[in-house]
Amino acid sequence: MSLPSFNDLKNEIHFDEDGGHIWLGEHRMLLLHSSTFGAMRSQLIKELGFDRAKGMLLRMGCASGKVDAQFAKKIRPDVDLEEAFLVGPQLHALEGIVRVEPIKLEIDIANGHYYGEFYWDNSFEAEEHVRAMGLHTEPVCWNQIGYACGYTSDFMGIPILYKEVECVGCGDKRCRIVGKPVDQWDDIKEIESYSSQESIAEMIYSLKDEVSHLRSSIANQTQVEEIIGESPTMKDALRLLHTAADCDVTVLMLGETGVGKEIFSQALHKISKRSQKPFVAVNCAALPKDLVEAELFGVEKGAFTGADKSRPGRFERAHGGILFLDELGELSSEAQAKLLRILQTGEFDRVGDTATRKVDVRIIAATNSDLEAKVQEGGFRADLYYRLNVFPVTIPPLRDRTEDLPGLIKKFLGRYNVKYSKQVAGVTNLAMEWFKRYAWPGNIRELENVIERGVLMTNTGNLIDTEHLIARLEPEHSIVGSGINTQGNIVGAEESSVDTIESLVNSGMAFDDLEKQILIVALSNTNGNVAEAARALKMGDAQLRYRMKKYAIE
Repeated sequence: MSLPSFNDLKNEIHFDEDGGHIWLGEHRMLLLHSSTFGAMRSQLIKELGFDRAKGMLLRMGCASGKVDAQFAKKIRPDVDLEEAFLVGPQLHALEGIVRVEPIKLEIDIANGHYYGEFYWDNSFEAEEHVRAMGLHTEPVCWNQIGYACGYTSDFMGIPILYKEVECVGCGDKRCRIVGKPVDQWDDIKEIESYSSQESIAEMIYSLKDEVSHLRSSIANQTQVEEIIGESPTMKDALRLLHTAADCDVTVLMLGETGVGKEIFSQALHKISKRSQKPFVAVNCAALPKDLVEAELFGVEKGAFTGADKSRPGRFERAHGGILFLDELGELSSEAQAKLLRILQTGEFDRVGDTATRKVDVRIIAATNSDLEAKVQEGGFRADLYYRLNVFPVTIPPLRDRTEDLPGLIKKFLGRYNVKYSKQVAGVTNLAMEWFKRYAWPGNIRELENVIERGVLMTNTGNLIDTEHLIARLEPEHSIVGSGINTQGNIVGAEESSVDTIESLVNSGMAFDDLEKQILIVALSNTNGNVAEAARALKMGDAQLRYRMKKYAIE
């Protein structure tokens, strides 16, 4: 059985010399000395024993195989099933792991039938094992077997297990593997034990994490679980938050729209001594100007038309707890005066009432505007500003805390996987690079919206890739510096493009067909948005619509 051409896979390998990345499609790859991997493998065996080392390497290979299976489904979507499947064996060879020769391959996804038998030549794992430890009594290509299991299981949609029935590592001339569905193996329990066995290292690190967590809990008294804060700027902000929690000082939350000022305020409430009392939030900018005072301070019956009964305001509802005033820069001068009075004396009057009331409320204010500038312009009271600005906490924008992106993405993935009953596994390496390069004007709120959209558009078990992201996230400058041509040589990006064009010309594809395919891909990448597709192709909307009509593209 012959393998198809490797050229389509070679064209997916790119080198970003400036950024220090190697890309296979959307996934970051590594060039690693095989002897280095072999040394690590030998150390695992010495430290953990053969069984535990085997289990760890199997799981590692399985995870890699699943990622490549998703790549395979994208790179050859319009070929027969067998040719699409062979992307995995070809990638194993292209990645320098082993040369794969198919012996027998039967694939029927609809009926859940699979049987695969392959020769492996030049297995780096077998070579490294023999070099470091000599011949073994059992097959030793554990990482490669894990890869085959993960790849085929993901491709087929059912659990497929392989056994290495011949191995250079135990004296055979060639390695040979056989794969079939789990329930067709007699010794299934023995095989599955390696994929589920907990290693000593995992237990050690688990205990280490627990100790670190307990120490951190003792130091901070209470963890603010809702907030992801691994970056230095966020750690500084969280330290201020814990400081403010120990007293009743008025806090002014500063930061751009979408950075999470209300989340910070809720966290402060939870770790403060008022945690058992109410937390009342009000967006001052969303209140009608003629009802601001009534909403904040309450109203007496008959105070104005429509006030048919007395009702308390937000301050009274927050008595004993915390009142969060978002966008307080939008308050009228009258409301500012009453707010200052409450801060100074704890007293206020309802609208239409002469009786003075007293409340015990802690104020947390927030704004994305420059209050100091508003004071200079006369739009905000200076005495109120100084009263509020006793303990400012600045929450950094997302572009200044990219170290927190993985944690935030994991949090939002969990939230929307539950909401939409999915199990999207994460984001591709390239998508993460896009995230790191994007300025995020909408901050955390914008990231959450992007992840929600990605979860909706991604199949369960797959990774959110750049096709699922809106066009504005794409970096202005390509992260690809060079690639591999059809002969397997590294070439510059421009030369690689020429090589790709040459391949298309040699394929015999008509120019009209090529142009039509380019338009379809551009429209697919923008979910049918003609304006975005036109920008991506550096043409006007009218030009694109003309070509769509020409080729009958909906």
